[in-house]
Amino acid sequence: MTSELKKVPIPRRGVDYRGKIVLAPMVRSGELPSRLLALHYGADLVWGPETVDRSMIGTTRRYNSESGTIDWTRKPSQGSKIPPGAEVKDSIIYRIHPEKEAGKLIFQIGTSNPDLAVQAARLVAADVAGIDVNAGCPKPFSTHDGMGAALLKTPDKLCAILEALVANIVPEFEIGISVKIRILETAELTETLVRRLVATGITGLTVHCRTTPMRPRERAIRGQLRMIANVCREAGVACIMNGDVGSRDEAMKLTQEFGVDGAMIATQAEKNSSVFRAEADGGLAPWTDVVKQYIRYGLETENKFGNTKFMLTQLIPGKAPVYREISPCKSYTRICEMLGYDDLIERAREVDLSLDIDPDNAGKKKNTKANTTALAAGGQTAKSRAVDSSAKKNLSERGIQIPSEAPASEAVAIPA
Repeated sequence: MTSELKKVPIPRRGVDYRGKIVLAPMVRSGELPSRLLALHYGADLVWGPETVDRSMIGTTRRYNSESGTIDWTRKPSQGSKIPPGAEVKDSIIYRIHPEKEAGKLIFQIGTSNPDLAVQAARLVAADVAGIDVNAGCPKPFSTHDGMGAALLKTPDKLCAILEALVANIVPEFEIGISVKIRILETAELTETLVRRLVATGITGLTVHCRTTPMRPRERAIRGQLRMIANVCREAGVACIMNGDVGSRDEAMKLTQEFGVDGAMIATQAEKNSSVFRAEADGGLAPWTDVVKQYIRYGLETENKFGNTKFMLTQLIPGKAPVYREISPCKSYTRICEMLGYDDLIERAREVDLSLDIDPDNAGKKKNTKANTTALAAGGQTAKSRAVDSSAKKNLSERGIQIPSEAPASEAVAIPA
């Protein structure tokens, strides 16, 4: 009975993951407007997209009065093609909304080095509610250099990273450290790993109920979930489940069924963020309502247009007549005109001009400049390849490399 009541102390500025239904860390789909949309529809917490330690180290923290955001920026990489005489803007590596995300944003870090993890975490720890280590993403852009799911094969290194963050970040910033993993080939292997992880001082563990080789189209495996939840409970660590969770109501049923403390929603939230709203509170909203709210947040935060357009291809059903009209749009102004958002057109023109996009022509930038917004790391689906051709450039700015010959079937925006 005593072990069932054990609970790792939650730091003063940290959050308790128990009872929470949260937004998963997703490449490209986890940028600021998407997180604000999830919070708008009732997400209890939001994870930002994985950000590599080396891409954060050396950034400058600035308050952006235009968008009301805090930006971590750096000079473009030397490989960026910048014409002579062109104005150079810093690249935005990470962006948060200090008011709307206060106490609800978890920064997920991609790392394979304890010292670098601490250096990167220290830059953002004062502005977020927790630091999460990505030890579950199986994609090459995450596993290169031993990060992501590759850490599951090096448990000593993973534990060293968590222990370093607990020892250095928790006392100074009073937030919790957590980790996101995948299940291993056998329950015995998973249990051995989880027991080591919960002994490092973390406050939360998220388990994606798939093995590393599995892809989103394959059904999640939940046979190990109750065991993992029990191990976490014995150590007083909150356990969150991830994988094929479709809505808040479904999440609540699953937490009861498997004895976990919370649930993480990924793919369904990417399609319609109102999945975080319980049926009793209105349930799933029409995609038209969700899209307009997303556009509002995109304009409010002056989100990079390429990322906004990509997200519209996720939020607008492929069979909707307006879906095919998205690809030709080259500006916020044109998007609002096409969707009939007359009340947003004036603001759309202001944002286009701020982003150096001519709202009245085909959308070419008035001046060729370096990218000003870093997308979350990730490849492109066949559906999105024509929508945003700048993904690889944005990946390099974020300190992430992906093979140029990656097959299309493997280049999918998925949760980390």
